[in-house]
Amino acid sequence: MQTRLRVQIIAFTLARTVLNTGQRMVYPFLPTFARGLGVDLETVALAVTARSGLGLISPVFGSLADRRGRKFGMMTGLLLFAGGMSLVLTWPTVPALFAALILGGMGKLIYDPAMQATIGDRVPYTRRGMVIAITELSWSGAFLLGMPVIGWLIARSDHWYAPFPLLAVLGMFALVIIGYVVPSDGESGGNRPSLAQGMRLIMSHTPALAGLGMSFLINGSNEIVSIVYGAWMEDAFALKVTALGTASVVIGIAELTSEFGVAGWVDRIGKRRAVALGLASNALACLLLPVLGFSLASALVGLFVFFLTFEFALVSSIPLMTELVPGARATLMAGNVAALSIGRMVGALLGPQLFKASLLANGATAAIFDVAALALLVMFIRQE
Repeated sequence: MQTRLRVQIIAFTLARTVLNTGQRMVYPFLPTFARGLGVDLETVALAVTARSGLGLISPVFGSLADRRGRKFGMMTGLLLFAGGMSLVLTWPTVPALFAALILGGMGKLIYDPAMQATIGDRVPYTRRGMVIAITELSWSGAFLLGMPVIGWLIARSDHWYAPFPLLAVLGMFALVIIGYVVPSDGESGGNRPSLAQGMRLIMSHTPALAGLGMSFLINGSNEIVSIVYGAWMEDAFALKVTALGTASVVIGIAELTSEFGVAGWVDRIGKRRAVALGLASNALACLLLPVLGFSLASALVGLFVFFLTFEFALVSSIPLMTELVPGARATLMAGNVAALSIGRMVGALLGPQLFKASLLANGATAAIFDVAALALLVMFIRQE
């Protein structure tokens, strides 16, 4: 791998760590934000649902990266994120939080497809699983590095909005780094399809449609549990805000372990087989999680296994998706982001309602989603 490409991959990963920290902080600190704003849990969860709903227009963003260039897409996404985080600093209210989450989510929806399409363009498929897994380290990094810092900032300042100024500054710093290390690609040539052409290619390709359905189900399953795990741990074990931040490190370690596993194994055992293994394991973890809630230690073990298996399935699926329709790669990856976002939106909507019954309702529903995703993979996605 060329030195320049290695540097770019590091920059992609660091920038995405900032975006993912802004994306993920709402989950463990959902009750904290709600209390600080004087609203109920469902109100803040609605903001998460609205953010996830933006994924419906993600293919438009993928087409933008084709027309204006991958670099333009990544920098635009980071600019929107930084602007959204700045809003809460000047106006710490419910509408500002809604706007910040939506702008931050929009920035991620623009950045991710442009970055993944760049990797698909430049990295051979036989090594793409490893490179995708490296960039996915940003997901666990957000929990390992971001969540403890956010918990500390909130506890130290006693203000729920304390993390937002730091995220705004880091977003602008990431924008500068991407602008410096990534060469301008300018306007796309005639080899890349328009949005309409790309959508026609995808809609006529059964494995691609099955892959999008699988992504929807994978993320929906995870969100059904993720949206309530902070409230579950507060209720069951009376954890305070700093302890929730520290508990999130367990999840970060699980995801980090999984991402290293994908980097080392997925290109060897095959992307399709790796996804199947992850989905089957995650379905079992969903059912075990409520059973393991009899102590804090066992609950943390359950969360570790749940996020380990989910991340293995999800990260393994991304390089598989990049090669299903090579002629419309950016559009398909944007569509994949849309499918993931819709899954997250449905999960965020279902999760708090199921939690009113019990965590077992969340776990059982999440397991059903996993089994349905596995069925789509086995029945319709046969090429490697």
